[in-house]
Amino acid sequence: MIKIDYEKCCWKDGKCTACTCKGACEGCVEACPVDALKRGKTIEINQEECISCGACVEACKHDAITLEL
Repeated sequence: MIKIDYEKCCWKDGKCTACTCKGACEGCVEACPVDALKRGKTIEINQEECISCGACVEACKHDAITLEL
């Protein structure tokens, strides 16, 4: 099961607040092999689809995602 620390997460209010990618991120959502993460106002997790592979944890440049086994 993954957990997101929304204080550290760069995706806030439907946009990236940490860089100049203008929404063309190459982060946690793109790293997920089963599309369990989606961008809305925040990063949304579908825990039922998540396979706990840790790809999103590795991809997050802000250490906002943790894997809890």
